[in-house]
Amino acid sequence: MSYQFITIEGNIGVGKTTFSKMLANELNYRIVLEEFADNPFLPKFYEQPERYAFSLELFFMAERYRQLGDLRDQDLFSHGVVSDYFFVKSKLFAENNLSDDELLLFNRLSDIALKNLPKPDLIIYLHSDVSRLQQNIQKRGRSYEQNISDEYLFDIQNKYFDFFKKHSDFPILVVDVSEVDFVNQSHVFQQLLNLTSDTYSKGFHRISLT
Repeated sequence: MSYQFITIEGNIGVGKTTFSKMLANELNYRIVLEEFADNPFLPKFYEQPERYAFSLELFFMAERYRQLGDLRDQDLFSHGVVSDYFFVKSKLFAENNLSDDELLLFNRLSDIALKNLPKPDLIIYLHSDVSRLQQNIQKRGRSYEQNISDEYLFDIQNKYFDFFKKHSDFPILVVDVSEVDFVNQSHVFQQLLNLTSDTYSKGFHRISLT
């Protein structure tokens, strides 16, 4: 089966962007990457989360909507797109970071935006244990990420799983990459690539790599 809009998701530091680039190159699909470096509130959020959380999440949501909206308007999804984020990610992080009043407003705005965006045909969620995530975060060396706690990563992980188990609008493949290296182990990448040519029912699927 040919999936025209493939979304790669996962926790902070799991390798979403790296894998998305590899997959898009192999499939000859257009790549859509989250422009986190353009968010001026990101470093400030990690220093003062309560003060900057709402501005951070609103900026991310607006940028994601702009990117996906541009693709929709140009009808580029029909030619194949790989994205390293799912728009609903905005709501999941907001649930973790915002106050109740802020979250109420944010969700209203997000629901309006979501109605105008296409849904992915396939989501591949790269799962990794928190210790491996922390290793990756330290290795890539973004200064504002160095103090992310294990608890925060566990919270984000649980938000994703709670969402996936409650929604069945598209196939969701959860793949544990804790013990593999899809960048340097070609057979691992090939297994992940093969997932995009199989047919899956809608809903949550756990996939084991051999």
